[in-house]
Amino acid sequence: MSGLKQDLSLAQGVGLLSTSLLGTGVFAVPALAAQVAGSDSLWAWPILMVLVFPIAIAFAALGRHFPSAGGAAHFVGMAFGQRMAKVTGWLFLSVIPVGLPAALQIASGFWQSAFGWSSNGLLLVQIATLVVIWGLGTRSAGSSANIQTLIAILVAALVVAIWWKGGITPAQIPWPAVSDISPPNLFHALAVMFWCFVGLEAFAHLATEFRNSERDFPRALLFGMLVAGAVYWGCTVAVLHFHAYGEDRAAAASLPGVVVQLFGEHALWIACVIGYLACFASVNIYTQSFARLVWSQAQARPASALAKLSANRVPVNALSTVVGCCLIFTLLIYTLDLPLDTLLVYANGIFVLVYLLCMLAGCRILQGRSRLMAVIGSILCLLLLVIIGWKSLYALVMLVLIWLVLPRKPQTVVKTL
Repeated sequence: MSGLKQDLSLAQGVGLLSTSLLGTGVFAVPALAAQVAGSDSLWAWPILMVLVFPIAIAFAALGRHFPSAGGAAHFVGMAFGQRMAKVTGWLFLSVIPVGLPAALQIASGFWQSAFGWSSNGLLLVQIATLVVIWGLGTRSAGSSANIQTLIAILVAALVVAIWWKGGITPAQIPWPAVSDISPPNLFHALAVMFWCFVGLEAFAHLATEFRNSERDFPRALLFGMLVAGAVYWGCTVAVLHFHAYGEDRAAAASLPGVVVQLFGEHALWIACVIGYLACFASVNIYTQSFARLVWSQAQARPASALAKLSANRVPVNALSTVVGCCLIFTLLIYTLDLPLDTLLVYANGIFVLVYLLCMLAGCRILQGRSRLMAVIGSILCLLLLVIIGWKSLYALVMLVLIWLVLPRKPQTVVKTL
């Protein structure tokens, strides 16, 4: 069913996933974690990696055995039928009105920090970002992978430069004794830090575009997660070492502040550009993933323009639709001046719910250890929904509404795309 160009290598896959996970969180989350848990956050990162590992293994197994551009919707459909696949697909697409504009806001904020641009200038940055993403999307996934691999290298190099210039050595890392760790602070930090590992579900949509999907997709997913975790931990060490956190400063300004402290005011724009590129990478992979989801859902109606591929074997029509919708909602949010934190809350609940649906699908269609990982992942996702509390209502309401609104006949459902 794919038809998509299969040109992704293992290294490119690692670059795509690591930048997707780093994305909007790499500059802000280490400071937020340090603010709520202090040096305990150094333990929180490896603990979080252990907790996310079952979810990652389950996603890797699903992508390896059932590769599809439909990603999460395809997995859920295999387990619970095509109607539930449509519901999951539309649930994931419901992130577009809130999640992508929020990420664009965060990305453009780095331009404000570096150059002091006004809100009108930042809107132009967001529009230009969408145009560049559309241009990348008209080429194969390998083009995005090459750029995002370079971005991952730049982010890692920035962290290495901070450690080198700051004289940070392993002996200076303030590891707290296990007996001194505060469980409430640790749990609070884990709840904040989980959002750094939202991106696995988007990566699943690219499973069919690897040269050797069965071998390289699961490896890229796991290696990419480890790379992102190592960078996040390195950022946390730097933030703690320079005490670059606190309620009196913006979390996203923590690492740029350290860069200025070490290299001078002239280096601020370098940190901000790298921060923007990390956000760009995250928005890019989600936009490309949404396009592939729309294309895969339209396959049941081959005559649809959304079901067509370009000469480069990429879903340009679906991509244009996704980018167009994102542009409309970006302009609407700018006009209404909606707060960023509200947008993020709505998007995060949907991500966790999509994760949960995928884990439940894994419980049904996977075997052996992979099924056990899916069971553990389901429990973790349920706990996360509890932690989110009332903030997850948007996702749950969207799930119910989509279920009620979509017609019951699969062929009719496809015609709504």
